[in-house]
Amino acid sequence: MLFDHVGAGKSDFSAYSPRRYSSLYSYAEDLLDLCAELKLKKSILVGHSVSGMVSLLAALVEPDCFSQLIFLDASPRYLNDDGYYGGFEQSELDAFYDAMSTNYYAWASGFAPIAMATQDKPELAKEFASTLAAIRPDIAQAVAKVIFQSDHRAELERLNVPTVILQASDDVAVPPNVGQYMEDKITKSKLVPLSARGHLPHISAPNVVTNAIAQCLAA
Repeated sequence: MLFDHVGAGKSDFSAYSPRRYSSLYSYAEDLLDLCAELKLKKSILVGHSVSGMVSLLAALVEPDCFSQLIFLDASPRYLNDDGYYGGFEQSELDAFYDAMSTNYYAWASGFAPIAMATQDKPELAKEFASTLAAIRPDIAQAVAKVIFQSDHRAELERLNVPTVILQASDDVAVPPNVGQYMEDKITKSKLVPLSARGHLPHISAPNVVTNAIAQCLAA
């Protein structure tokens, strides 16, 4: 099953509220509502990027909904901290937000190839830029701040659902050490480095990602 979070994709944009979606906990509530509606138990959830932390928060509330979590380039915190390298300084994120608010569509065109990290396949960056451009700019900016200012490191040690951490290289948003950090903090976890680059390896190297997921399921 695939679904779009409120405010993205083909979801009903009118359902988005900046007050309700001021943290990732509301997205986790939405996920649990879906599980309840579809009567899903012991499901395997693959969460890319921020969806990894959304699934973690959901699993802390209703662990019986999930038999396994698979994180793909997920991060509990993007900001650097004492003894922790998340990849960004606050000044860098402030510049990031300013660029989004100044000209959102120009920002999307510039950010897409950096995130994709596949200069040899410019069509993939163009595809991702189109996806970003389809999001309402005000929603995109608000959600970006929620994501990049979040900190869910404290929740990692509370997770008891078996978790696989898939980590690509050259990810502008998630440095390799973040995957190692999560493996160290989550008791039932395993880090699996991917032979793929960028923040969207499921698009740039789908065979690598699907094979890694298949191996997780077989194990």
